[in-house]
Amino acid sequence: MKVKDGMTGLIVGDALGVPVEFTSRAELMENPVTSMEGYGTYQQPPGTWSDDSAMAIATMHSIVQKQGIDYEDMMDKFDKWLNGAKYMQGNETFDHGATTGSAIFRYRHTKTPALECGCSGERDNGNGSLMRILPLAYIKDIDYESIENVSALTHAHPRSKIACVLYIEMAKSMLENEDLTMEEHIFSACDKIKEYYKDSPELKHFKKIFNNDLEDVSGKGYVIASFEVVVHCLLTTDSFEDAVLKAVNICGDTDTNGAICGGLAGIYYGYESIPTSWLNEIDRLDEVLALCERFEAFCDES
Repeated sequence: MKVKDGMTGLIVGDALGVPVEFTSRAELMENPVTSMEGYGTYQQPPGTWSDDSAMAIATMHSIVQKQGIDYEDMMDKFDKWLNGAKYMQGNETFDHGATTGSAIFRYRHTKTPALECGCSGERDNGNGSLMRILPLAYIKDIDYESIENVSALTHAHPRSKIACVLYIEMAKSMLENEDLTMEEHIFSACDKIKEYYKDSPELKHFKKIFNNDLEDVSGKGYVIASFEVVVHCLLTTDSFEDAVLKAVNICGDTDTNGAICGGLAGIYYGYESIPTSWLNEIDRLDEVLALCERFEAFCDES
């Protein structure tokens, strides 16, 4: 199962993108990211992860502690991340999306049940649930409703929920069918989603992914835009390093695009494919790897 493959891939992709978030494509074309840098957008040292990794780690930690999915506990942990910097490497939470912040604020201050806190408007389709959903791929027999609910803690619009289910299907294909190509993993997952959600009007938003019509992608924080970047980068590269660097250098929401891409690339190519020089820059990675071992033990036993 090797939880560390995907989780470390996610963290590394995130950390690669943190220093250049919101940098223009023109700037990145002239000075592309090629290694683990630091002191850019957020003035953080090299190897610093952001909300993407922190929330994915919090999700994994909650499942380990509760020995299953507990929505209230997940929101408690998200609250501790946002308002107490838990799951960050330092003592500062320096980046979070507006939809995520609104949902956690509602949970913290109004005592609204966790599954009623997520934002469900058309404009609440950022990539903030997609970036943290990866741990669910390792849970045996995870059902679509549970994936949708974990998304809905912050991002409750059907589009975001479907994106999370599609992402988990891609990850599960990679975990369960090692002999398939990247293209086969991606499009077999797409076929499952098209069948399951065949009556949903939301499917039209995924057409560019379904049809591999991805030559013109944007690095924006919209959930579909991020997903398009990730699929494009995975299909047009043949290594972990090239995939995540391409995702980051497209510009825009560089840390999240790198994280989402890195999670799948980590599973597909394996932990050993991640450059050691990058891993050595990640402070507290040993703690995450220890949690990955505990999480994998839970998944094996469940």
